[in-house]
Amino acid sequence: MPRMLVTGGRGQLGRELSRVADAPGRAELDLTAPDSIAATLDRYAPEVVINAAAYTDVDGAEADEAVARAVNTDGVRDLAVACRDRGIRLIHISTDYVFSGAIPEGSDPATARGLEPTDATEPVTVYGRTKLAGERAALEVYPEMTVVRTAWLYTGPWRVLDEIPGSDFVATMIRLESQRDTIDVVDDQWGSPTSVGSLAGQLLELLAAEKGGRVDRRGQIHHAIGGGRATWCELARTVFRQLGADPERVRPCSSEQFPRPAPRPRFSVLADRTWRELGLSPTGDWRRDLVPGMSYLVSTRDSPRSTQRPVSSSEPLDPGSEGDAPQ
Repeated sequence: MPRMLVTGGRGQLGRELSRVADAPGRAELDLTAPDSIAATLDRYAPEVVINAAAYTDVDGAEADEAVARAVNTDGVRDLAVACRDRGIRLIHISTDYVFSGAIPEGSDPATARGLEPTDATEPVTVYGRTKLAGERAALEVYPEMTVVRTAWLYTGPWRVLDEIPGSDFVATMIRLESQRDTIDVVDDQWGSPTSVGSLAGQLLELLAAEKGGRVDRRGQIHHAIGGGRATWCELARTVFRQLGADPERVRPCSSEQFPRPAPRPRFSVLADRTWRELGLSPTGDWRRDLVPGMSYLVSTRDSPRSTQRPVSSSEPLDPGSEGDAPQ
């Protein structure tokens, strides 16, 4: 395995990859400070950098575009330059928010074709625009780097079990199931729920395939997501069901009932065709990815908690190892 460094070490993907990579937090590697980037790369001397650092406050970005742009655009460009100058492989993690989020005209979102890397982007939020600008700036200064877009990322039951700070949608649903009789969740936004363990596994598989000479994905944009699609309401109901709770306690509602400063995508289902065309493992169904962690969480509620995680398809695999294909 190549020596790896993942930025955003306190975020979901950074924490997951910290098992196999150096994962400095912002205090050590600040994307808004070029000197910090250079010093950190020289200190760790990685062969590969996975950039998972980002300003992800979608609503906050609407009020403070300068801060979002400093991290998501300028910082990404500066990181790309630093990696290019040192001959370091760079994989930049991006988002479904680079697309407009509009449901394709005349289409049923339950069956419409997923968005391809080559489709028109047209972001409608500050967050999406700064992330898209970061993709383009990085590819311009370092054409051999790779962009990997993902969507609806969650740590979910592992966040609860390991008492990881922060939150994500699945972890929030787990918490609310024990606190409220019913909850209202939007049922008119469609996306690709993605386990952080599966995403980490996909990235490791990509690096292993590159090292073995099977694929060359430099200079390209790809999508790495959970298989299938869902609305937030469907995802919430699945969480309740796997907890043994009545899924009907989750009540569908419209986006208009939850107005936000930044509009949320109505349709951001991503397609993984380019991933599969290169012979890499196809994504597994997002429902299946939920099962191992949810089952383990349920099993620990009435028994002493084990500190040993079970092996599952939602765990990142050692490149070259045998086992369930990640995602």
